[in-house]
Amino acid sequence: MTVEQDDHYLEATKDHGAILARLARVFEANPDLRRDLLQDMHVALWRSLARFDHRCALSTWVYRVGYNVAASHAARERRIQPGIALDENLPAASVAAAIEVSDGLERLYEIVRQLEPPDRQIMLMYLEGADARLIAEEVNLQSGAVATRIHRFKAALTQKFQEPADVQRP
Repeated sequence: MTVEQDDHYLEATKDHGAILARLARVFEANPDLRRDLLQDMHVALWRSLARFDHRCALSTWVYRVGYNVAASHAARERRIQPGIALDENLPAASVAAAIEVSDGLERLYEIVRQLEPPDRQIMLMYLEGADARLIAEEVNLQSGAVATRIHRFKAALTQKFQEPADVQRP
């Protein structure tokens, strides 16, 4: 534990802590499990900053750590309840969560939660403002393929938002 590590953590959470909160919201619908996931992300971030060497932007580092913790959480949840999709084994959002965010934002998170991990990562990075080139480097695809996936998702998203919320669910 170093002062530099603590300083990096404070800077990272001040400037980029919202990334972790959004990742937790996308990966976990249950508010109690979401809080646990967010706490795990913060612990992992603090620990990882001892190895942070500035070869990438701090925001990229925060995103990668958060995404890896969230992906591990999702995989662990699937192993606990095999054969059940992640979003199907979770209770509906509580009244408090519904008050916390607008219906549109909650629907967006719900839709992104249903994506397969590679597409979920692409969309999360896109929603965080990353361009196709940066996303392509992160997910090891060509930027044209990333742009195509984003375009397709946006078209599907537009269609889903035009449908009533209760019709979207299979």
